[in-house]
Amino acid sequence: MQQKTHKLASRLSYTFGAFGHDMFYATLSTYFVMFITSHLFDKSNGGTGAKMITYITIIMTSLRIVELVIDPFIGNTIDNTNTRWGHFKPWIVFGGTLGSIILAALFTDLGGLNVSNPWLYLILFAILYITMDIFYSFKDIGFWSMIPALSFDSNEREKIATFARVGSNIGQNIVGVIVMPLVLFFSVNANHGQGDKRGWFAFAAIVALIAWISAMVVAAGTKEIDSDLRKNKEKTTFRGVLGVLVHNDQLMWLALTYGIYTTGMAITNSLELYYFTYILGKPAEFSFLASLNAVIGVFAVLAFPPLAQKFKRKNVFFISISIMFLALLLFAFSGKSLFMVLFSAVLFYIPQPLVFLVVLMILTDSVEYGQLKLGHRDESLTLSVRPLLDKLGGAVSNGVVVLTAIIAGMTSGASASDITPSGQLAFKFMMFGIPAVMFLIASILFSKKIKLDEKAHAEIVDELEKTWGQHLGTDDSADTESEAQVIDYKAPIDGELIDLANVNDERFASGEMGKGFAIKPTDGKVYAPFSGTVEVVFPTRHAVGLKSDNGVVTLIHVGIDTVTMRGTGFISYVKQGQRVEQGDMLLEFWAPAIEKAGLDDTVLLVISNSDEVHNIEFKQASGKVTHGDDVLNITK
Repeated sequence: MQQKTHKLASRLSYTFGAFGHDMFYATLSTYFVMFITSHLFDKSNGGTGAKMITYITIIMTSLRIVELVIDPFIGNTIDNTNTRWGHFKPWIVFGGTLGSIILAALFTDLGGLNVSNPWLYLILFAILYITMDIFYSFKDIGFWSMIPALSFDSNEREKIATFARVGSNIGQNIVGVIVMPLVLFFSVNANHGQGDKRGWFAFAAIVALIAWISAMVVAAGTKEIDSDLRKNKEKTTFRGVLGVLVHNDQLMWLALTYGIYTTGMAITNSLELYYFTYILGKPAEFSFLASLNAVIGVFAVLAFPPLAQKFKRKNVFFISISIMFLALLLFAFSGKSLFMVLFSAVLFYIPQPLVFLVVLMILTDSVEYGQLKLGHRDESLTLSVRPLLDKLGGAVSNGVVVLTAIIAGMTSGASASDITPSGQLAFKFMMFGIPAVMFLIASILFSKKIKLDEKAHAEIVDELEKTWGQHLGTDDSADTESEAQVIDYKAPIDGELIDLANVNDERFASGEMGKGFAIKPTDGKVYAPFSGTVEVVFPTRHAVGLKSDNGVVTLIHVGIDTVTMRGTGFISYVKQGQRVEQGDMLLEFWAPAIEKAGLDDTVLLVISNSDEVHNIEFKQASGKVTHGDDVLNITK
């Protein structure tokens, strides 16, 4: 019950964190551009205003592209951060605080400097923007990198990510619901329903405050798991960062795929408010779209786990992209029909949370893929790729949006009646045509290059679990001249003793995992074979690692391929670091659950550091055993 309560509290805290985090991101990526193009300057500024908008866009796009190079190093810095609060929380708190303050400041004209001293405004703007963007990156990477640190179980990760995506879905869409009502409420001049600078600043300040509060909630309500599997054998240096990224081939192909996809998606999303303002001529109606997206998006997110289970993640991706293609086609021919615009825009939005979760899950699983392939674990460095690509998509889409606004005449002081037919045609080509091409390219890459699915990840985790104890052993400082010590290794479970060479797992049968034996169980209770310390309790609860007082390391592994059961049918009674005495119960399993899964329930027991052991003598090599019977004498 305590574990369930903790999990629920952690999920809810993380969900609220995602809510505030995506309110911030939506404000920055979508509505800040609207503020710059339509409200920072007015008609009286004429050509000067257009030039300044161009300069500001160049600064934002250039700084974001330059900052992309920094993101992997930010992720590596977070990975190398060790505090009593964990890797991530200090950066979430600090980045959330500073980023929120600067966001509110950017939604101003900096005391009129945009007109009175344009060059000083541009300099200050650049400093504030890059500072905000860097510390936002620390928070963003730290926040989403927490998922693999909160659980090793792919199923639990899906639940955490689904909860979080519900929060982020509501957060990013609630901004669209409140943006125009808040802007108009605090504005002195309604300005054809578009509001003024005072209203836009009030809106940004409210969003910034909520985002800061949500960061504090994440810091207070979540907890990282403590497991040996999260301990790198070595730290990744700055020089090794690019090597980690390049050699994780699944990470790189997914990055290319998602980068193309998210750029196309961001272009369409960012131009939706322009469509309502300058094509429909009804900016206030945009709140209806955001409200619909917020409600329907929650159901789309909650549908992800059952959809992923029924169709597998890769198929969910292709189904989602197909729906988005249809939505773009309908949207392109919606004209000024509010119903068709709303229907098409909602249809375009529904698959977006699903694609996000597919990509996030594969990225999260690529942490273990990289750990197995490269020999060390890089959580934040790996997860930094996703926000990096979102920023790249945002940077490119911001440039496209401003270019589109200028070409179509959708800048300061313009209204729907000012937009020419040629301007509308150019606008629709940029909003619908370019994204459609990008989605097609992304789908081809995803189909051809992404191989890391749920089954492959379960096999990788199983491989990591089997090799967990190979780097553990006797303390090098121990007295090498001390007398040999003998440990009696007791049978940990009732059943039939089997030669390890005869089990249906090549890694164990070959002796690669260490010397040992196997037991075909007649009971589901597993007891400690000797006194010592629990070194690791695997998240899937099907295995446990112990270390004796004089350094003998053993792995007790229940069943073959039972990692795929994700803990179903298993109960763990110990935790990492706990002292146990010989005969204490370690875990319990339900054999019918393993049988139902079509798996072998043979219990495998090996001495993981057999090469450090002087002698292993079998007291009994076959026959029936009861837990507590002598099986091995180990001389250390």
